[in-house]
Amino acid sequence: MYNNQSNPNTLISGIEKEIVQLLRKSDKKAITLLYENYADALYGVIRKVITDEETAQDVLQETFIKVWRYAKKYDASKAKLFTWLYRIAYNTAIDKTRSLKKKNEKEVQIETSTVYKITTNSLNQDVLDIKKHLGTLDEKYQIVLNALFFEGMTQQEASEELDIPLGTIKSRLKIGLRELKKIYDPQQNKS
Repeated sequence: MYNNQSNPNTLISGIEKEIVQLLRKSDKKAITLLYENYADALYGVIRKVITDEETAQDVLQETFIKVWRYAKKYDASKAKLFTWLYRIAYNTAIDKTRSLKKKNEKEVQIETSTVYKITTNSLNQDVLDIKKHLGTLDEKYQIVLNALFFEGMTQQEASEELDIPLGTIKSRLKIGLRELKKIYDPQQNKS
């Protein structure tokens, strides 16, 4: 990848330094340099986790989006640039694999579906207006519940997308669900 025969380590660290400086300044040239110097290696990492070429290319793109989004969080004292990039690519590939697995597990199987066997007596009419009740909660709980239940994100994806620590996502989910339960179970308010 590098044609400098004299001292490749000097060139690599020079490129790394330039990329890190550009990332810190939010200079879009950083993405070009990252792609030119690391895309092949990161794609190789991703392909070890994801065998489908099209999905692997999507994950590579998601990786570069995450790199751009979290560029200011990179700390050279904790990891070399490639190590940081590797972790993002690998974790993104693992997350994609998990989400695809969950999606495949959730796909409706028409021949085994019981959707037409539900009687109107078994539907709780109060639950059908959940979005309305969700709007009565504090906004911080609404955002988390909406991401997890209506946008289909995992807790980790919501944490990254909303830039909220994972522990906070879990706490807000628990509190938000408890508040919704109070709306749907008035007996709980009496105790």
